[in-house]
Amino acid sequence: MSLPAEFHEIAKRVNNWGRWGEDDELGTLNLITDAVVREAVATVRTGHRIPLALPLRQDGVQSGLIPGRINPLHTMVQINQEIFGPGTVATSDDAVTMGLQAATHWDALTHASHSGKIYNGRPADTITAHTGARFSSIASVGPLVARGVLLDVARARGVDRLPGEHAVTPEDLVAAEEFGGVRVQAGDIVLVRTGQVRLALAGDRNAYGYPSPGLSVRTPEWFHARDVAAVANDTLTFEIFPPEIEDLWLPVHALHLVEMGMLQGQNWNLEALSTACAEEKRYAFLLTAAPEPFAGATGSPVAPVAVL
Repeated sequence: MSLPAEFHEIAKRVNNWGRWGEDDELGTLNLITDAVVREAVATVRTGHRIPLALPLRQDGVQSGLIPGRINPLHTMVQINQEIFGPGTVATSDDAVTMGLQAATHWDALTHASHSGKIYNGRPADTITAHTGARFSSIASVGPLVARGVLLDVARARGVDRLPGEHAVTPEDLVAAEEFGGVRVQAGDIVLVRTGQVRLALAGDRNAYGYPSPGLSVRTPEWFHARDVAAVANDTLTFEIFPPEIEDLWLPVHALHLVEMGMLQGQNWNLEALSTACAEEKRYAFLLTAAPEPFAGATGSPVAPVAVL
């Protein structure tokens, strides 16, 4: 089944192919300039640091809904082992097997493709089983520091958690801006809170995954108009799931990653940040969120920190 005309019309309006050159692999991260980072640093007032990652654990948020995306399997490979002989310093080592997008993570631009293409018009078959992503792998991202802006859609609507059928619209994003007294600007990393992660924190990972509120197919044009550098939220699927347009699965993934070249993140825990921003009455902060540089990978765990 081919993608509908409605999707292709939006894709044309948000497409960034060639905007930063034919060889570009970063997409909208090009919008995070040195000046943007200096402005981000200037938002820090108290130094209050808020971690935004879920713990990496075997009973994590993955329930089997997404094939192959397994929760971390942690194994001790050495326990107090005197590897240089009796009486020497002993060491303990660990190993882990996990889906790189199992918990709090960034999707690389190569995580999605459509019509045989990935970001910047490159062929999707440049992703192979042997080497992974040849272009725009998560290792291309490098250090990621910018101004973060929390758009607390749930709190702006007066609820702890949006209902599962709620598609977050551009109107919701504007209302959250007004609620927080902040305006999203070029080079920002936007964090959209739905409150859905509360279900995961309560241990109900099935309800966390489905049904889920998330971004509407109408939001990519809003992010494109504001020149947003990246977007993350507190859900498993990022966009509303099941989809708002029947049989159009993961259109926001395709529009963000393929057409715009915009990094997106999932399973971010925004609860403590929501409380802190409400208490301090400010919704912009310094955000550090560099992914692990797995060569060829289409995603990576991240342990983001907001600094107020």
